[in-house]
Amino acid sequence: MEADSKPKKSGARLCCVCTQNRAALKRPKTLEQICRECFYAVFEEEIHQVILENQLFKPGERIAIGASGGKDSTVLAYVLSELNRRHNYGLDLFLLSVDEGITGYRDDSLETVKRNELQYGLPLKIVSYKDLYGWTMDEIVKMIGLKNNCTFCGVFRRQALDRGAALLKVDKVATGHNADDIAETVLLNILRGDIARLSRCTSIITGEDGPIPRCKPFKYTYEKEIVMYAYFKKLDYFSTECIYSPNAYRGFAREFIKDLERIRPRAILDIIKSGEDFRISTTTKMPEQGTCERCGYISSQKWCKACVLLEGLNRGLPKLGIGRTQGLNSDAKISNGMVIQEESVQEGQLFCTNQVNPEDQFFGFYICKK
Repeated sequence: MEADSKPKKSGARLCCVCTQNRAALKRPKTLEQICRECFYAVFEEEIHQVILENQLFKPGERIAIGASGGKDSTVLAYVLSELNRRHNYGLDLFLLSVDEGITGYRDDSLETVKRNELQYGLPLKIVSYKDLYGWTMDEIVKMIGLKNNCTFCGVFRRQALDRGAALLKVDKVATGHNADDIAETVLLNILRGDIARLSRCTSIITGEDGPIPRCKPFKYTYEKEIVMYAYFKKLDYFSTECIYSPNAYRGFAREFIKDLERIRPRAILDIIKSGEDFRISTTTKMPEQGTCERCGYISSQKWCKACVLLEGLNRGLPKLGIGRTQGLNSDAKISNGMVIQEESVQEGQLFCTNQVNPEDQFFGFYICKK
């Protein structure tokens, strides 16, 4: 009688998909209790459906996978390789890496990418800032410090990926941007009031009007699930954060998104949906796409951002083109051989010009005479 009165121990929770195996994890995206094998299956199937529904690839295409050695790009390379074989996509896959020249970080992560090349049987192409621009990020940070270094790296990296993709003669570049990344970008563009980027940041395919389009197969995939997949599959990836980005503006948006996710896991998808549903007023003036007069890269200004930043570095003016002052692309007037910025300068005011003298001379303080 006493034995019957004792509470019975409840059995292990079963997987909600197969109802046979013991649940090994709770999915961050849906909060479902699920076993490992079912997790692998639903994770891969969701990505497969995203690829099909959005027609990301066509048979016979050459696809470069942006590979940094981190969890996102490593899982992307592994999953795309598996799906390509399983569903007969008919794709030629390549790994494309950018060497920014960050000692103790990128050199180590590139070793991981080189191992991935052998593990997945995918050809690897590495392009470097030093070869493309004549500068490494170590050298840039030494000149400008840590405050705006992410601006340089982001601009140079985007162009370096395109240049590497052109060398590989690929049809598209697939990047490992996940749902968390896209939600952060929506939030950042709202905070910055960047209407042009806000209107396209949730697009699963971007750059269709440029030389090589980019796609995001992980658009609806949570970062935590990518980490779980990599962990359970024992994939070889590099997990150290960039040594130059502890104070990056994006980091504050990331922490806010994580706080929202803890309260309501669907918040990430809801932010993406909000970004997709934004409508830009017809009266809003949008930048017109053109090409850089200097390098031929796509740009809405006379010079692309990379050329402006590079010009500043080469002339010893690293802040040229950072912030609201657009440097060489701003409306300006010539005065005594100097290119002088007119905005926000009052008559008699002492100001500093960081514009480029057409004759490579004279930088400093001037009295505005309007």
